[in-house]
This record gives sequence, structure tokens and C-alpha cells, in this order.
Amino acid sequence: MMGNVTSLWRHPIKSHGREAVTSTTLIAGHTMPGDRVWAVAHETSKADGAEWVSCGNFSRVSKAPELMAMTAALDEPAGMVTLTHPKLGDFTFDPDGDASGFLDWVRPIMPADRAQSARLIKVPNRGMTDSDFPSVTICNMASHRAVEQTIGFEMSIHRWRGNIWLDGDDLLPWDEFDWMDRNIRIGDAILRPRERTDRCAATTTNPETGLRDADTLSVLDRFGHRDFSVRAEVINGGNIEIGSKAELI
Repeated sequence: MMGNVTSLWRHPIKSHGREAVTSTTLIAGHTMPGDRVWAVAHETSKADGAEWVSCGNFSRVSKAPELMAMTAALDEPAGMVTLTHPKLGDFTFDPDGDASGFLDWVRPIMPADRAQSARLIKVPNRGMTDSDFPSVTICNMASHRAVEQTIGFEMSIHRWRGNIWLDGDDLLPWDEFDWMDRNIRIGDAILRPRERTDRCAATTTNPETGLRDADTLSVLDRFGHRDFSVRAEVINGGNIEIGSKAELI
């Protein structure tokens, strides 16, 4: 056995908030339900919701670090999202409806020298993850602790914006890179890591304050790479919950 699920996270609007869940039911070939359902296209973006496009088309933490301090709550039956930010307070809206109120609400924390947020988009049956395939991100707490020990202080796991966090006595730092193209059973689901998650300046930002305060990229360089976590394809769907076992099969 590799370990157990210690936490599960989804990000209803790409780069705009995180939300803890106690369980999720994965679907083969899909992203995690409720994760990156919407993305905020900026004024120079070509994204129109017809198909997946790369992260450069969207407003995101690497360009607007104060977005990192946002949390989210998705009310799936009502189709509403509530966003909370320490500078902006709370805002509840329907991302499939008129987005003008949301754009007005978030504007004060968007850098003036960057392309401004223009519209919300959603691709049918496809979360807007950074990978060009529908992926679920699996993170290793041992790797996170290795980064903390190297940088010299505790850091929030939210810098990595992962979906599934694993921990256990059998897990060593960077074990996840050895899982590539191997099947992993987590709870009732089977996933197959397909690529390492390359990291950018977003991870230098404190998830509580929205301020850049840690040179995470230089720390990763000391391990010989700039990767953290793996992006996995869901091979067989199934339920995953806090405490679910994870094992290579």
C-alpha cells in the first residue's frame, strides 16, 4: 500500500478559489467533478468554450498573485459559486449567467499592467486543467514536507492547487514520479499518472495573503527539477473519500 487520502480539493473556477470536499466520485476520462469547471478568459484570449486551450488564455495566479488568497464554495444543485477573498469579502453568483458582477468584484485585485479579465468560459464535459487531457492531480505529502524542510519553514499545501493528497509511512519524497504510466487504485477508482506537473511562479504565492513570499522554484531546482505532483487520467471511475487507501496495481 502507498498511503491514504488525507485531503481532497477542487477549484470550481480556475485560479479563483479552492474548496475542500470529503469525497468525490470520479468518472473515467474526466477531470474531478467540480474542478476547473469554469475559467476566466482575459481580454486578449482566444478561448470561446468550444474546446480546451492552454492556461495562457486565462487570468491566473502566476500573473495576478492576489487570486491565490481566494476560497470557493460550489453549490452544485443551485449552480451557484460563492467566492471569498480577504480584501473583497464574499460574492455569490451563477457562473453560467451574467458575469459582469463577478468581473467588477474581482477587478480591484487584478494587476493594471496585465490583460484584464473579460469573460467566463466553460467547455462541455471538460474541466479546464493545465494538461491537454482531462486530468486529476495527485500530490504526495512526503514531497511537500521535503520542500518545507529545504526552504526552512512550513508552507500551505494550497500553493500546489492539487486534487488528491496522499500520505503514509511507505511514501517517500518524489515517489510519485515513479508511478508514471502505472495504474493506481485509490478508493474505488483507478487512475494512471501520465505526466509530472511542471510548476510556475504561482507556487511562490502565500495562499492566505496573496503575496509572493517563497522561492519555491529555486527549492525545486535543488531537487533537479521544477515539478510537483503528477497529472493522472481516470481509467475506471469510482468513489474516493478521506481515508481511502491508495496502492499500485
